[in-house]
Amino acid sequence: MRKLVSFMHISLDGFAAGPNGEMGWIKLDEDLFDYAGNQTACSDMGIYGRVTYELMEAYWPTAADKPKASKHDKEHAEWYNRVQKVVVSTTMRGVEKDKTTIISDDIANRVAVLKQMEGEEITMFGSPGLSHTLMHHDLIDEYWLFINPILLGEGIPFFKDINQHTKLKLVENTAFKCGVVCLHYVKE
Repeated sequence: MRKLVSFMHISLDGFAAGPNGEMGWIKLDEDLFDYAGNQTACSDMGIYGRVTYELMEAYWPTAADKPKASKHDKEHAEWYNRVQKVVVSTTMRGVEKDKTTIISDDIANRVAVLKQMEGEEITMFGSPGLSHTLMHHDLIDEYWLFINPILLGEGIPFFKDINQHTKLKLVENTAFKCGVVCLHYVKE
């Protein structure tokens, strides 16, 4: 059985993006990339909302081929091109792409079926709208919250429309030189 793992950069006041989806406030450094890359390597499937998928698809398939590709670009591009991708989108219904499955309806049940399949982990990067849906149906097993040292005051919240108490256990916290703190929680 697979577990579903959410990786999300959030502001200290809990926003996953600015009001118009802005993410330029996210801080990154090589240590953070290595840390996230080690976890991502354990995954054999990525799940995305349409917007995040389109951002990923525009960059990662050829990121390793660029003349000044970083170590992170090469490693993540290799992972991205290797794994099965799932996109939750009503506007992409009927689109066919290699190693990509589109889910347009019955989202909770179809994701639950993915979790029952043989495999390692399903990793979700960003995708706050999809996160809301999956949290509402209690389908996320682990949260890797990358808390950025900024207060946005407004934007797209990460936690929204949760209809049950979900107890979490902190299993690790890691601070990075760039000021980001990662809190790794698992469902109890």
